[in-house]
Amino acid sequence: MRPYSNLFYWAHARAVEESTIGLHPHQGFEICSFVLKGDIRHFDTKLREWRPLTAGDVQIIRAGNGISHSEAMSKDAEIFQIWFDPNLSKTLEQPATYDDYRATDFPQETAEGVKITHLVGGESPFRMDTPGVEVQQIELQDGSHTLAADPGKIYSAYVLEGEASFNGERAQTSDFVLLTEQQAIDIQSTTAAKIFVIASLLNPGYRTYAQVRSAA
Repeated sequence: MRPYSNLFYWAHARAVEESTIGLHPHQGFEICSFVLKGDIRHFDTKLREWRPLTAGDVQIIRAGNGISHSEAMSKDAEIFQIWFDPNLSKTLEQPATYDDYRATDFPQETAEGVKITHLVGGESPFRMDTPGVEVQQIELQDGSHTLAADPGKIYSAYVLEGEASFNGERAQTSDFVLLTEQQAIDIQSTTAAKIFVIASLLNPGYRTYAQVRSAA
């Protein structure tokens, strides 16, 4: 798919054997890596040291005017990575920064068989420059959950495990559903399911990189 909103790119990656993604550069974007399973290590030209992360941890690279980094993944490690466009006309003039967040940093709530981890937005300590972003990991045990929605945002729901329906739209592992102009999202599952829900602005208030490129 082409980029939409200020969400530019995402990937769900699993290492079938211990491996390293070699040193490579980034500029402008904010790159968020959510460690789903196992362990990874991160190196960049800002910190100049390898830093370990484990399941539940999250890292952000605010690439700014330039940074190079490398990632090493242990066998069977999994990450979910999202690139956001924070208004490159501004961030390309800023120095790069990097932060790690541990699994215990993120607020959680559990009720009636539904566990929600607030990774970005709300009471989460996660800091980013891209406006309007929220990320939640939702785990259901044969039940339903209604997520309040903002009609000014687009909701990207990605199924990590199991099956679920979103306002009646059925999805299974590795599927994703886009929902717009919603005031509520009804999530239902007849089996255990784990889901990422990413909210981003329909109109972020600036021309995104994808819009600039398509107009060129």
